[in-house]
Amino acid sequence: MGLDLHKLEHLIAVAEEGTFTRAARRVNLSQQALSSSIRALEREVGVDLLERSGNAVTVLPAGRALITDAQVLRGVARSALQRARRIGRGEAEVLHIGHTPAVTGDEVTTLLRQAHTAHPELATQVNQRYPDELSAQLLAGELDLGLCRAMPPVRGLGRSLVLHQRLHVAVAADHHLAHRDSASLGDLAGEPIVVWGQPGRSGYTDLLVEHCRQAGFEPELHRNPIQGTPPVTAVIGTQHAAFVTAAPGTAAHGQVRIIELDPAVHVPLHALWPQHTSSEARDAFLRAAG
Repeated sequence: MGLDLHKLEHLIAVAEEGTFTRAARRVNLSQQALSSSIRALEREVGVDLLERSGNAVTVLPAGRALITDAQVLRGVARSALQRARRIGRGEAEVLHIGHTPAVTGDEVTTLLRQAHTAHPELATQVNQRYPDELSAQLLAGELDLGLCRAMPPVRGLGRSLVLHQRLHVAVAADHHLAHRDSASLGDLAGEPIVVWGQPGRSGYTDLLVEHCRQAGFEPELHRNPIQGTPPVTAVIGTQHAAFVTAAPGTAAHGQVRIIELDPAVHVPLHALWPQHTSSEARDAFLRAAG
């Protein structure tokens, strides 16, 4: 049995908008036509997907399950259509890459340089995205590849390890640890530590917390109030420390000191991509990066 992608789009619109009125405006249908489309979809599936109460709707468990898979199908269909058009028109593939704030622009540039050295013809477009945006745009087929750290893949996305990077500690130039060339992880016990994601909601923050616990202490965490900025800048004007992957030495025009962790601690850099999609450029990038 085939599923009509238009009907699935209608279901997604009703679920996201919460009412048939708003959903009908979104998909440019009358409320009656939209309701008929959803009823037809429920007959095809054989179970109720929505609970209706006047104009408001509640998505039933079966509906949520179908929507989760429908979002994957929508992205795969979009990618397939774009690929066929590009090949048919003889156009070069452009690899659209997103990266979370945990992966710096300098790190992405290094990976791009490696890829371009191996494949000079590779064309790329790169943008920073917050984790939820990254997953949504990968699923929607708007991005071909996502770079992140310890971010669990949602349904429909694959994940692979690109490389491990050594972790260091950034502090302001006037911090009491700034004169040191190296420090152990245990030296950070009692120090306020800046993170970007909430514990329990960020795989990377949870990984950093686990490293601290293995060193014998529970970290005092402070979430960075200025999201999206380079990690080394988070400590400027504070007495906080931050975990970074930038090389040891001075940074931010001398305002920051980056200290080597000894013994060494490593963190992963992961790639996410939409499963069941094809991209020669993505494959070439990952081979070069790895």
